[in-house]
Amino acid sequence: MRSRPFVLVALLSLGLLAACSQPAAPVASAHRFFHIQLASQETQPVSGRLLLFAQDANVAKADAKDGKVTEVDANPFHPTQVAIAAQEVDRLAPGQTIDIDADMRAFPDAWSKLPAGDYVVQAVLDVHHNYNYLGRDAGDLISAVQTVHLPATGIPTITLDATVPAQDPWTLPDSAPANLREAAKVVHQQAQPIDFVSPVLSQFWGRDIHMYGYVVLPPGYDPASAKRYPTVYFTHGFTGNKDRLLRPMAYIEAGMSSGQMPPMIWVFLDESSPTGTHEFADSVNNGPWGQALTTELIPYLESKYHMDADVNGRFLNGHSSGGWATLWLQTRYPKIFGGTWSTSPDPSDFHDFTGPDLYAPHANVYHKPDGTPWPLVRDKGKVLGTFEQFAKMERVLGPYGGQLASFEWVFSPRGKDGRPEQMFDRDTGDVDPQVVAYWHDHYDIAYRLQSNWPALKPDLDGKIHLYVGTADTFYLDGAAHRLKAVLDGLGAHTDFRFIPNRTHFDLYQVGDDHYGLFKQISWAMYAVARPEAQPKLKVNQGR
Repeated sequence: MRSRPFVLVALLSLGLLAACSQPAAPVASAHRFFHIQLASQETQPVSGRLLLFAQDANVAKADAKDGKVTEVDANPFHPTQVAIAAQEVDRLAPGQTIDIDADMRAFPDAWSKLPAGDYVVQAVLDVHHNYNYLGRDAGDLISAVQTVHLPATGIPTITLDATVPAQDPWTLPDSAPANLREAAKVVHQQAQPIDFVSPVLSQFWGRDIHMYGYVVLPPGYDPASAKRYPTVYFTHGFTGNKDRLLRPMAYIEAGMSSGQMPPMIWVFLDESSPTGTHEFADSVNNGPWGQALTTELIPYLESKYHMDADVNGRFLNGHSSGGWATLWLQTRYPKIFGGTWSTSPDPSDFHDFTGPDLYAPHANVYHKPDGTPWPLVRDKGKVLGTFEQFAKMERVLGPYGGQLASFEWVFSPRGKDGRPEQMFDRDTGDVDPQVVAYWHDHYDIAYRLQSNWPALKPDLDGKIHLYVGTADTFYLDGAAHRLKAVLDGLGAHTDFRFIPNRTHFDLYQVGDDHYGLFKQISWAMYAVARPEAQPKLKVNQGR
């Protein structure tokens, strides 16, 4: 699931809207239209997904600092607070104007149904088609926020006259602790970038496919020395990528430099793709990412760095989508990895897919059997958004890179149109049992373990460590309980920890340390790789 709301590069455009030099007068109707103009200072035509956002002006100003609204954007934690309209735009020229029908493709409903009143409105041209994953990204075109009364007496004009600047991926905000900001400087200087062209993925796609990431080496690492180190393979959650890894890298650097974490090599892997997160799973849609990691990238890294390069020296850690990826890698390749510490993983048993049982007769992800909506987002017991709201907002923002579409790119069979088959109908929420059967046979981790435990046990028993909060924001504790029940029934040795009252976003906090769980996990890994270090382990854990 997403660590923050909203990654995609368009493979296909839907509902293409041809730009015209003069805006055509809309047909008389109750639809809400807006003129969208590209500022004349732009130097070339632009294409992308045009997104229009509107929020009740009084609500927006009340929430804004000093009452000044500088941005109007979608928010899955308050999904119905902002209205969204979308349209594909092809080669909009500088100075040119087009009309967008804000009723045609809209969330949560057609804009003609908005209550009369003042709204703050902003337009964004998502030039990379990655809004569902990254939100506003470098190069996107945006307008100023303007106040519009709806229904308007005429057609409002909004001008795309600014470009979203690139962010420095090596700078932490001033609010970050001083030791982390200093560690970030060290990481910037010393982290080893990974840019590996995978032969097997390149063959699948017919073009070069790069695997990205960074290697953080322990203090005192000497390339000329024969000393070797255990290695941790970490991957991020939904909305992460190689440019959003600085904070965990800085924390690990600070922890090892201070002696609060053991000396290990940390490999930070980018699992983002144009379709969301690929989860390092072999997929008929995304390609053989698991094979690429285990047979290509890891051998390459082990030939370059002084890694233990054995099963008891390779570990996995990831959160959210990264939690599922690492759980999958450990259970799929138990002879390669010595243990996973997966936190808040996406559903590992599809009997509880954030709530809905995908295997139930006439399953529906929008409504429970009694007709009430399935919740999807909560905060300390309060429901913030439903599965239906989340899915329909994602559909308007774009066809690629959304969380739910990302699952389908990993888990689903390929359809006749070359895209993955949808697990559920976006209009009704009805689950497709044939698609779910494919999910079950190929990617339901609980089912795979239950079906293959005698063969997996010798290499997997004792290697699964899972942490999740009992108040997980996306209800991911439910599937974790089911997975534990399956493994308990098999007599497996596991380590499941359900942290009371913790959510998806504060799970790693230990006391005043926001990422303290990293320290506990790293020492547990080190105890496997260096059992002779147990006395020192206990001393360091107590710091």
